[in-house]
Amino acid sequence: MFGVGGQELLVILFIILILFGADKVPKLAKGMGEAVREFRNAVKGAGEDGTENTGNGQGDSKKK
Repeated sequence: MFGVGGQELLVILFIILILFGADKVPKLAKGMGEAVREFRNAVKGAGEDGTENTGNGQGDSKKK
């Protein structure tokens, strides 16, 4: 997982706990989880609508 071992993860979590406090850490984790879920749903929804944004924003029609 991104080259982070168990000890490094514990140190990062400990620093987050010190910076934000024990009462705010669950709220932060909940907010991050909701953001990731919303992002996944947006990506999933963008793939399901059948349209792709592969152009340069000029449209596919040619001027005559």
